[in-house]
Amino acid sequence: MRLSLRLLLLLGAWAIAGGFRDRAPLTATAPQLDDEEKYSAHMPAHLRCDSCRAVVYQMWQHLAKAEAKLHTPGSGGQRRELSESVYTDVLDQSCTQTWQGYGVREVNQVKRLTGPGLSKGPEPSISVMITGGPWPTRLSTTCLHYLGEFGEDQIYEAHQQGRGALEALLCGGPQGACSEEATVTRTEL
Repeated sequence: MRLSLRLLLLLGAWAIAGGFRDRAPLTATAPQLDDEEKYSAHMPAHLRCDSCRAVVYQMWQHLAKAEAKLHTPGSGGQRRELSESVYTDVLDQSCTQTWQGYGVREVNQVKRLTGPGLSKGPEPSISVMITGGPWPTRLSTTCLHYLGEFGEDQIYEAHQQGRGALEALLCGGPQGACSEEATVTRTEL
């Protein structure tokens, strides 16, 4: 990890002035990944709900951005629908992007997928996130799986009803990644 010279000087000056005396030292360690998390081509079961929510967020963002381009200043704020060819392309682009902002970190001894659209609950004051590696490919594969399972038409219809409807379609239901039956605890694995 590289810190800028300014930050090091600032931290050094703070430490000299006694800034660390009143606080416990901050420590963070990288999550210890098991073999499935390191080497499997598939998203580990305990991270599937997080990955589904990441896919929903990215699909939602890409579709909303494309819809915003359709609005003109004289349209009176009326919502215009994307054509089938446009939303098909947009959804494909949302799945084939780089997924670089996502990774895994451990919070309270629980490994979680983190990145845009996944912030839930209190954030730790300091943590280490492992990005790159298999995570972008796994997220892209998960996204493409949902496109194949539900189809672009059904996904776009859910998007038009709101982000909650899109999340319910992809992640909810009895067999969904975020259902009670699908959330397997680590002790059961």
